[in-house]
Amino acid sequence: MELPAADHLLLLAASFVANGFSALSGGGAGLIQLPMLIFLGLPFGVALATHKVASVFLGIGATLRHLRTSHLERRFSLIVLAAGLPGVVLGAATILRVPPGMATFALGALTLGLGVYSVFKPRLGMTHAPRNEHGRGLWIGVAGLFVVGFLNGSITSGTGLFLTVWLIRHFGLDYQRAVAYTLILCGFFWNGTGAVVLGTLGTVAWHWMPALLVGSVVGGYLGSHVAIRRGNTWIKRAFEITTILIGLKLMIGAF
Repeated sequence: MELPAADHLLLLAASFVANGFSALSGGGAGLIQLPMLIFLGLPFGVALATHKVASVFLGIGATLRHLRTSHLERRFSLIVLAAGLPGVVLGAATILRVPPGMATFALGALTLGLGVYSVFKPRLGMTHAPRNEHGRGLWIGVAGLFVVGFLNGSITSGTGLFLTVWLIRHFGLDYQRAVAYTLILCGFFWNGTGAVVLGTLGTVAWHWMPALLVGSVVGGYLGSHVAIRRGNTWIKRAFEITTILIGLKLMIGAF
C-alpha cells in the first residue's frame, strides 16, 4: 500500500512524538505508532512487524545519546540480554498465531497498575541502590526478565515500561539508569531480535519505513537528551503518565 506525501508527514510526526516520549519515560512508543500504522491502512500483522523494525531505530537514537553519559555495567547488561532474548524470540514466534482478547485486557490492567503503583510510591526509582545481582535474587530477576522479554516479543505496546519498572523494583536501579538499560538493551537488542523474527514470519511495509526511521532516531535522541538533563523526577512522571495512558488504551481496545 502506497502512502500519499501528506500521510508520510503525518507518520513522521507521529513517530517523532511517540519515540521522543518513549525515550523520556522508558517505553511506550507503541501507544501512538502502532495504532497510527493500523489507522493508515496496514493489517495488524504487517503493522506489528513494521513497528517492531522501526522501534530498533528508537534504540539507535537513544543509544547515541546515552553512551555519552552511560552508567551501564557490562555484566548486568549481559544478564538482561541472556535472560530476555529467548523470551523475545518465543513471544515474537507466538504472537502472529494468537488472537487478541482477554490477554490484551489483562496486559492493559497490569500496565495501568504499574503507573498507579509508581504514583503511590513517591520514592520509587529516585535513588540508585543495586540489589539481587547474585544468588536466589538474581535467578528470580532472570525469570522476570524472560517474562518481560516474552511480552516484548509478542505484545509491543508499552512493554519496555515493564523492563524499566522491573529493573527499578527488583534490581534497585533508579529511573535514569533503568531507562538507559531499557532503551539500549530492549530498544536495540531485544527489538532487533523481535524484528528479525517478525520480519521472517510476517511482512514488513518497507516503503513506509523512511518516515518511521527518521522519527524514531531523532525522537529517541532528543527524548533521551531531555531525560538525562532533567533527571529522575521528570522520568518518573513521564513513566506514570505513559503507563496509565497505555493501560487505559489497551483495556478499552481489547473490546
